[in-house]
Amino acid sequence: MGIDFHRFIDELTQEYDKARERTGELRRKVSELTVTVIAPRETVKVTVGAQGDVRAIEFPTGAYKRMPPAELSAALMSALTEAKEKAQVQLGELMAPSMPKGLNFLDIMSGKADMPALDRAEAGLPGIVMEYLTDGTAPPGPDGHHE
Repeated sequence: MGIDFHRFIDELTQEYDKARERTGELRRKVSELTVTVIAPRETVKVTVGAQGDVRAIEFPTGAYKRMPPAELSAALMSALTEAKEKAQVQLGELMAPSMPKGLNFLDIMSGKADMPALDRAEAGLPGIVMEYLTDGTAPPGPDGHHE
């Protein structure tokens, strides 16, 4: 049994439109994601974006003035590392619903993911594509005939 070419195009177009909407919303959420960490004794306050990009470094109190440079540097680096790690976790949670079953966003980003062969049903393919892959019938060509 062949596939209705018009239905094929309509379903792919609908899936594409939905994917664009989801991607736009995800992009907005990622751009708005920030994490702020305050070091002990309020020596330094850092804010990073979703990918660990430094958005702000502040010194909420004068405590930093009494710190040796190495100690201040260590406090700053520790706060930045903690903020970046928390941002990665939040980004992973944000991306999780978009990931195929069995794949972890953070594992992929860190190169730790074991990329299993995805089952077609788990890949999130549109129904019309699944139908094509299941029955093996190509959609009609421009002349209306199957190749």
